[in-house]
Amino acid sequence: MPHRSILPAVWEIPAVFRDRLGTRAGRQRAMIHEGHVLLVLHRPPKPDEEQREGRFFWRKPDGTWLSSESGGGLASLEAHIQEYADLVERYDQREERATTAAEYFDVIQAVTPIHRAARNLHQVLQDARKAVPEDRDLIDFRDRAYDIERNAELLYTDTKNGLDYALARRAEEQAAAAHKMSVAAHRLNVLAAFFFPIATLSAVFGVNLQHGWENAPGPGPFVTLLAAGLVCGFLLKGYITRAE
Repeated sequence: MPHRSILPAVWEIPAVFRDRLGTRAGRQRAMIHEGHVLLVLHRPPKPDEEQREGRFFWRKPDGTWLSSESGGGLASLEAHIQEYADLVERYDQREERATTAAEYFDVIQAVTPIHRAARNLHQVLQDARKAVPEDRDLIDFRDRAYDIERNAELLYTDTKNGLDYALARRAEEQAAAAHKMSVAAHRLNVLAAFFFPIATLSAVFGVNLQHGWENAPGPGPFVTLLAAGLVCGFLLKGYITRAE
């Protein structure tokens, strides 16, 4: 069964390039043979994307570029690099707006594969630059790829620091809330222990004092008792929950 190349069939490219490629693009790399340069690059990855989509850029010995993407050779390579730059800029803006751990995590999850792909992109262009040192366009593309890699690395570091800070701040808030709850529980236990003997003795021996409201027409006594109980409850709540 003949080998099916993933390179465009109309390319009159050296056969060694087709032989070195399988049915998938594989890792990003530069192939050089007798003045021909083939760049095997990846489309900017998306979060949780396992399979990378390849893009191919072929430089002929006379300096002519062809691309497997639409838009022409050199312009297509420039658009490919700019796509990485735009993605890093977009996630940099999201990092600036992030305030919660979930928002920081989403940025990290997206930037991590982009940073890795940008680093490999820079290395591929550096290899191509060494193979064709007289090509000024490759020098410019390599330098731009380095800037993208550096910006992605800084963005990852800043986002990681922001995530660590958000988690630490959340942990402090939870610790403070737990401390307040333990203090309130302790006060409530103290009050319960203080009144427990009185409540127990009153229940055992009975405390039916004559106060004159036994036969008073309602609902006045009940409403008064309810209001007094609510006032005492609010006072007790304020004592238990007051700041230390």
